[in-house]
Amino acid sequence: MSAVLVDTHAIVWYFLRSGSLSATALAAIEQAESVYVASISVVEIIYLNEKGRLPAMALERLIQALADINTGWLVAPLSLEIAQATAQIPRDVVPDMPDRIITATAFYLNLPLVSCDSKIQAANIQTIW
Repeated sequence: MSAVLVDTHAIVWYFLRSGSLSATALAAIEQAESVYVASISVVEIIYLNEKGRLPAMALERLIQALADINTGWLVAPLSLEIAQATAQIPRDVVPDMPDRIITATAFYLNLPLVSCDSKIQAANIQTIW
């Protein structure tokens, strides 16, 4: 697989080496040439770290991966086009705004989304779990 977008929880579980990440999700991340992270996920991880709900190590590892051009980890910025794509994600299916932005990012970039979120999986985009 050449590229994937990774949901916030999967990013955290990946960098914490958590058993919560499925083997299929882990393989998709590790085999991808490019691993995209929606900019809202970076904000969410910073917020969770500030609230003490996430070990600093997860944030540190994410920032290191994004800063190193050799890792293949890239930020997908929130563009006007992605913002407009949120209208393609039904609010009654994916009601949480950060989740809609992440889903819209995958939709707009035409990338599979690594996510175990059942609401996102019901949004008619390709998911990997």
